[in-house]
Amino acid sequence: MKKKILVKNMVCNRCITLLEQEFKKSGIVVESIVLGEIVYGEKDGVDQLFIEKMLRENGFELVKDAGEMLTEHIKIALIEAVDQLEASSEENLSSYLSKKLNKDYSVISKMFSKQEGVTIERYYIHLKIEKVKELIQLQHLNFSEIAYSLNYKSSSHLASQFKTITGMSMSDYKNLQQWGRKPLDQIV
Repeated sequence: MKKKILVKNMVCNRCITLLEQEFKKSGIVVESIVLGEIVYGEKDGVDQLFIEKMLRENGFELVKDAGEMLTEHIKIALIEAVDQLEASSEENLSSYLSKKLNKDYSVISKMFSKQEGVTIERYYIHLKIEKVKELIQLQHLNFSEIAYSLNYKSSSHLASQFKTITGMSMSDYKNLQQWGRKPLDQIV
């Protein structure tokens, strides 16, 4: 019999690889695994508490209610949008999320704010700033190209937002060489 669980803090392909390995090590057959969701074949002698413990030991949590589930789906959609630059400049964040999650934005927004204590927009800005830090660290793009690639209207808008969030200019951050990036599952 197949069982589906939703997992909190699964934010990248390394998370998927790690959990695949952990399930395999435990003798549990994974049918499918994507960000935030695992479908596996139930195994005799392996109960929900065992899986919860395995997840916790690796920095993940089992999602138990609908609000948490929706919040995790929102986070995953936002991380994908930043990583893949799916949210084009013609489409605003609210319509992107509504389409992606097939829900009215007001429902999405209220649930996210209730669960996380911060607005979707604020969370998205923090994600984008972490992406900016990554791009600065890689040194492949200049500040204007970074701003353009993340759909900012101008590099000065990005610079202002970066300074507001981090307390330093992008140039100061680049010169530090001590990157101080946050893991995506610890944003806000």
